[in-house]
Amino acid sequence: MRLTLTTWNINSVRLRIELVARFIKTVRPDVLCLQETKCPDDAFPLKRFKRLGYEHVALNGQKGYHGVAIVSKLPFDSRDARSFCGKLDARHVSATFGAAAGLAAPLTVHNFYVPSGGDIPDPAQNPKFAHKLSFLDEMQACDPLHPSATDRHVLVGDLNVAPHEHDVWSHKQLVDVVSHTPIECEKLLGVQARGQWIDVARQRIAMTEKVYTWWSYRAADWVASNRGRRLDHIWVSQALGDRVGDFAITSAARGWERPSDHVPVSATLEV
Repeated sequence: MRLTLTTWNINSVRLRIELVARFIKTVRPDVLCLQETKCPDDAFPLKRFKRLGYEHVALNGQKGYHGVAIVSKLPFDSRDARSFCGKLDARHVSATFGAAAGLAAPLTVHNFYVPSGGDIPDPAQNPKFAHKLSFLDEMQACDPLHPSATDRHVLVGDLNVAPHEHDVWSHKQLVDVVSHTPIECEKLLGVQARGQWIDVARQRIAMTEKVYTWWSYRAADWVASNRGRRLDHIWVSQALGDRVGDFAITSAARGWERPSDHVPVSATLEV
């Protein structure tokens, strides 16, 4: 069975529901993981998603900030939402697909919105950066994020770290900028190593090639400047390492009317 999964920081699902619909009608992923939905659960546009064919929804939202959602054509066997750093700030939701979705073995999807960390890369001066580092530490220590050799898990989301040299437009100029500082990269790569996760983008695209999923709103012409960062990730557990088919970054979505500053990232798995 082929399953296509997309992760997208939509930066307000209600504001950009027409962009979501446009993407869905073109790509038709089986599972869509959204971050920064920016609405409480009772305000999520459930009816619109159901009309688009996505009847199964796992939500962890709040008013105005953050928020994550998994919307799916396939039913869940279970769902969960975890808090990190003692904060109820709607940054994680997970869903497990199994027999109800026609799978012979369970498949668990974790959807994350890691804190952005503010502007000053010093935890002593900037509580937002301290929170981000603590969040990454808790991710590394979190047992459900340490899949066994046979566990079929996927971890996706806006992880807000561009961990490799060519995940940013200029390593030299951004090495002291939040999202690419050495301590953030070290901690995110520590999460990856602890869980033995496979970074699908860098499994498919050479480390020497520039790859971006985010372009700042501050750029007058994002295409011409092309000063991007790879903040949005799809990781798979070892058991799925040889099950990844297609992989795509829909960069064109950054040029749609009133876009998110992030673009959809998709992978197809044989499950």
